[in-house]
Amino acid sequence: MLGKASGFQSQQYRLIEFLLGNRNPAMLAPHRHREDLHRELAAELALPSLYDEAIRLLSRRGFTLDAALTERDWSGPRPADSAVEAAWIAVYRDPDHHWELYELAEELVDLEDYFRQWRFRHVTTVERVIGGRRGTGGTAGVPYLRSLLEVRLFPELWDLRTRL
Repeated sequence: MLGKASGFQSQQYRLIEFLLGNRNPAMLAPHRHREDLHRELAAELALPSLYDEAIRLLSRRGFTLDAALTERDWSGPRPADSAVEAAWIAVYRDPDHHWELYELAEELVDLEDYFRQWRFRHVTTVERVIGGRRGTGGTAGVPYLRSLLEVRLFPELWDLRTRL
């Protein structure tokens, strides 16, 4: 039950965001009233995200990545990294040699594309329902939701396209 929270503050949505790599420990706050949900979300933050695991796979496949990328405090955000981007660029420049990694990268891009489309449809629906009024959960409503459209889950996989 959301109570006065927004859909983007729901435990299920937050779990998806955490799994995909949008790590923001402040987003645990709306769940403090439910110890079981808070505990589950905090536990998820302690684990590597899907993208963290992809980066760890790059390292296991021989790409040189700093240990700070492959063994870190998983609970916070991970900024885009030039070494990770360089590894993905190498994969994209020789997809025959790195076919599984190339396929993984493209599936991740597809996943983020679909997720962005879902976010956009959500913003559009909310705007249709509440217009410019303040949103639930204490947010600014549509402007807040629009700001979430800029969140990138797999930044290096988008940035590399400029450099190829």
